[in-house]
Amino acid sequence: SRPVGKGAEVAEHAGLLVEDVFHDDEWLTVRWLDGQQSRFPAIWLRDNIPSGRHTREGQRLFDIAQLPDRITLSSAALTSDGGLAVTFDPEQIQDVFEVAWLERHRLDRAAREARDVPPTLWSGEHQEKLEFIDYDRVAGDPTELAGWLRTVRDYGFALLRNVPTVPATVLEVVQLFGFVRETNYGRLFDVLTKRDAANLADTSMAVGAHTDNPYRDPVPGLQLLHCPDSDVEGGLSVLVDGFSAAECLREDARPHFDLLREHAVAFRYTESGSVDLRSAAPLIQTDPSGRVLAVRYNSRSAAPLDMPVEVLPRFYDAYRHFGRLLEDPSAQVSFKLGPGDLMLLDNQRVLHARTGFTGSGRHLQGCYADKDGLHSTLRVLEGRG
Repeated sequence: SRPVGKGAEVAEHAGLLVEDVFHDDEWLTVRWLDGQQSRFPAIWLRDNIPSGRHTREGQRLFDIAQLPDRITLSSAALTSDGGLAVTFDPEQIQDVFEVAWLERHRLDRAAREARDVPPTLWSGEHQEKLEFIDYDRVAGDPTELAGWLRTVRDYGFALLRNVPTVPATVLEVVQLFGFVRETNYGRLFDVLTKRDAANLADTSMAVGAHTDNPYRDPVPGLQLLHCPDSDVEGGLSVLVDGFSAAECLREDARPHFDLLREHAVAFRYTESGSVDLRSAAPLIQTDPSGRVLAVRYNSRSAAPLDMPVEVLPRFYDAYRHFGRLLEDPSAQVSFKLGPGDLMLLDNQRVLHARTGFTGSGRHLQGCYADKDGLHSTLRVLEGRG
């Protein structure tokens, strides 16, 4: 390895971030002042050269297929303004990286884990922490809005109070962070007790914990429900953390967890001969590392299971086990939405339910939105690059 600078001189030039920098043909190694080291492959550096972007953090101006088969580092030198000039062979292209940018994109395991924001799992004990935030605070203060959106990111749901009871106000709430996702229910839907209702939501019956619209691909990422009016006995909203239930299943019955993530369940919804929605996906979806990404559970809308017959008995055991975890009162929180109350939930994580009620004066208005808009708005508000 060839050192390109040491000690105080490097620290001064690199904005007090770097102690030493080394490189060979294929790797650049940075030793930070905290004693940690980061290695950057030549191909990764070449792929991320600043001049290769339309704007500083914008789209690339080249395709990966255009890069040479073998890229090496021929030189690396700190600049007087805290940059790191790197020259790549065989193209003899030189570009300057901000050391602070490299520090933010460290590839060592600890740094990558620090950039990840894992969900905060919860159970029924979270009941004591439920908080309805005043709508005017969230709508009028970017800091308050960021805090409310952060709650959705971390816990999978958040609550508002004193939302105007004017019809369609829920659509204005979505505009605080994203865009409405329109479905066959329209941009806005009403949950009211109806005669001959096609959907159990439009009755006064209790409704078990479920994912909304599991028969869609993709499933709506966010659901908002706003209460303009309520004058009934009962009708509590119930929430349960599907990620927490999935982790309990993984810990207590790993074969059941594996069955639910390895086999797809079919879902279907039909209505009046004009709608026939179908989709199939595992009840528990994970990334390649095994981390839970989504839960899709709705026994009301499940079609007949379609999987190898020898799997079915074991799958039903796992299915029932998971359902009982979700319906366990010790895993749930509950509250009653009154006029002006609103809940926003991650529909791919937090399952919602409702207790039965008497009377017909319960009115909710709802809509769907996508999670990417919420996360984008939160990053902008937090100023994260």
